[in-house]
Amino acid sequence: MEQEVTFEKAILVGCQTPRVDDIRFQYSMEELSSLTETAKGLVVMSVVQKRDRIHSAFYIGKGKVEELKALVDEVEADLVIFNDELSPSQKRNLSSELDARIIDRTQLILDIFAQRARSKEGKLQVELAQLQYILPRLAGQGVALSRLGAGIGTRGPGETKLESDRRHIRRRIDDIKGQLSIIVQHRERYRERRKKNKAFQVAIVGYTNAGKSTLFNRLSEAESFEENQLFATLDPMTRKLILPSGFLALITDTVGFIQDLPTALIAAFRSTLEEVKEADMLLHVVDMSNADYFHHEKTVHKLLEDLGVKDIPQLTVYNKKDIQHPDFVPTAKTPTAFISAFDKEDRHALKEKIEKVVMEMMVPYDVQVPSTEGKLLSQLKNETILRELSFVEEEQFYRCKGYTLQDHQITGQLQKFKM
Repeated sequence: MEQEVTFEKAILVGCQTPRVDDIRFQYSMEELSSLTETAKGLVVMSVVQKRDRIHSAFYIGKGKVEELKALVDEVEADLVIFNDELSPSQKRNLSSELDARIIDRTQLILDIFAQRARSKEGKLQVELAQLQYILPRLAGQGVALSRLGAGIGTRGPGETKLESDRRHIRRRIDDIKGQLSIIVQHRERYRERRKKNKAFQVAIVGYTNAGKSTLFNRLSEAESFEENQLFATLDPMTRKLILPSGFLALITDTVGFIQDLPTALIAAFRSTLEEVKEADMLLHVVDMSNADYFHHEKTVHKLLEDLGVKDIPQLTVYNKKDIQHPDFVPTAKTPTAFISAFDKEDRHALKEKIEKVVMEMMVPYDVQVPSTEGKLLSQLKNETILRELSFVEEEQFYRCKGYTLQDHQITGQLQKFKM
């Protein structure tokens, strides 16, 4: 029997300071609303206030808190979600004033991550980020914590009886870090192996919900979790990608980027994003149907910069062209492709474009391979971009022309067959 999903009623609260313009603020509130829906919350209303600066004790002004108090009672809200990360004292003060659970943007994102994590590593990373978030906020939280595991912002390590004590949490944090470092070592070994085999690596990056997993699934015919929700993918997946010439690459789907990503999460998901640093090429997917596409693009560039990913060749893929926003204007300084991930012809054109970018990173070759070298010939088809293949009957060799990666082992092998 399926459990009925009960949606918790939420009031959203945002405070706009002079450094955030009206449009940006409106988008961030809309995003908060989408995040709430993704976490199975029902937004009943939004309360916003313009202030010169965030109120140090209550985030919003004292009068606004009174107004909020009346609203919570009136609509019988289960929780109040704030659009910024609250300090421990702001959270305590608000909890004593309002008769509803108080959570902030960071907790909301952590909660979604807790729902989405599939692999052991993903679950550990989420738990680590949640514990690091909770630790400084433990004082005076006894009542709230005893209700852990019941709703939004409380999923994840609820069962560990967090209120027991800080020592317990610190021990658990150390334990998780230990487990994660073992997983990271495994992954590094796996990456080393891939590097040794010199597989060309493509990583898909982009703002959350830009259509990365849909594209990943269609390009690689894989089974990544794909849904029209924020943060549908958490654990990186790698699959084979076969380009039109037969060249074999590996493609990795990564977690969606988001503005104001909590610092706890940037640290926790660094290993997920490490895949990006190892890539030979990035596909930056941008949702051209979203009115805020330009800021999404900027957020991704900024996060890539923070990760130290600057010099990797990029192809910007503007996705969802069938529902393109009327004000959309491409702004990418990299090669671009305009597609709908569901359109077969678009995907084929994209693969050709990827191949073109890959070719620019390669060196040409022109060789005569004896017909006895069957293994080498099949390697040329998969591991290089083979452009011409003709058999010279009287000499019993194949004339092969194409492009190869300069530091690939096959490039060395081809030296002896040069024309």
